[in-house]
Amino acid sequence: MQQADITAITRELAGLVAERYVFPGLGAELSQLLEGRLADRRYLPVPDEESLAVALTQDLQSRSGDKHLRLLHSASELPGRGDEAAELAAMAAWAERTTGGIAKAGRLDGNVGYLDLQPLLFPPSIAGEAVAAAMTLIAPADALLIDVRQCLGGDPGMVAMLCTYLFGAEPVHLIDMIDRPAGDGTAQVRQSWTMPFVPGRRFGPDKPVFVLTSGTTFSGGEELAYDLQQLGRATVVGERTRGGAHPVERFRIRPHLQATIPVARSLSPVSGDNWEGTGVIPDVPVTAEEALGTACQRARSGAPGRERPES
Repeated sequence: MQQADITAITRELAGLVAERYVFPGLGAELSQLLEGRLADRRYLPVPDEESLAVALTQDLQSRSGDKHLRLLHSASELPGRGDEAAELAAMAAWAERTTGGIAKAGRLDGNVGYLDLQPLLFPPSIAGEAVAAAMTLIAPADALLIDVRQCLGGDPGMVAMLCTYLFGAEPVHLIDMIDRPAGDGTAQVRQSWTMPFVPGRRFGPDKPVFVLTSGTTFSGGEELAYDLQQLGRATVVGERTRGGAHPVERFRIRPHLQATIPVARSLSPVSGDNWEGTGVIPDVPVTAEEALGTACQRARSGAPGRERPES
């Protein structure tokens, strides 16, 4: 890569982090870090944009620990900045290839429902019909396993939709998303609640629910596990998750480079905290490979229990 291209990309990323990162003080510090390393010609040896993306991401995360704060390289050309129609079309095409994020839905022996969600929790506008069909199929089961071991993230609206099937008609407060503070120190708060109506049939608020997790589970998959766990609606079985709780915005920097920058933080109305950095801690800690068998056994016994370890 030419030095001029490295400089332009690095400075654009540094500016976005300073202007948009959820924590203004840390955003300014990270921006200065990138500028300093650019001045020291630390990025000059990189051969291509993909290598530069890796180097810049490592530097940002070395100081912030925020796994959502990244510069990502895409093999295919990204939609233009602000082209929401193209972004939605690309997301819809991905959902079409992956059955709306429903890898498997059905019932296991013992009338245990099973829902495998991967690779993403797509927005309800794209995958709502697929989720409604899956939940209607599963609703008569005596217990439910929700598998997010391979879920890499997703839309908070889909988290709310899925949770709605697991409660009654009365709305339940799931989580708050608190935006980056304005210049006067105030911050907008967006609340997420279950919905008063969902298509299809509810699983309901009374039957046991287990969420299966792994060290791969991230972001939206983590929120689903965390919300249900904190509300006492599900038992989490498996491994501690990756620990990414900050909602992001995406910024196209070059045709094949996209920055993901956290612009808000999540806050549970139950815990007063979130899973950022720590991950979701399972109630029943087992390996990811053992999670399905362990949860099935508990579901069939009718006694899920809680075995929350110390964090």
